Amino acid sequence: MRYRITYAPPVDSALSKMRRRGEFETAMERTLARDPYGHGSIAVGGDRDRREAAVASAIVRYVVSGAVLTVTVVRLISL
Repeated sequence: MRYRITYAPPVDSALSKMRRRGEFETAMERTLARDPYGHGSIAVGGDRDRREAAVASAIVRYVVSGAVLTVTVVRLISL
């Protein structure tokens, strides 16, 4: 099962400033799109669907929508 990756509007700015954006997006597809509950991610605030993980050169906070197979990135910190 593969999830679709989307980015919330506030994340667009951080995404556009990433030096290695292509590598990051490829890593997102290889990891969180395939297994949003895995890849060393942790639940945030006690909610299983609100998660945080390190992907490529960034820390990603995201929400998993299982009913529509979507991972929505809500915060992105590029390292």
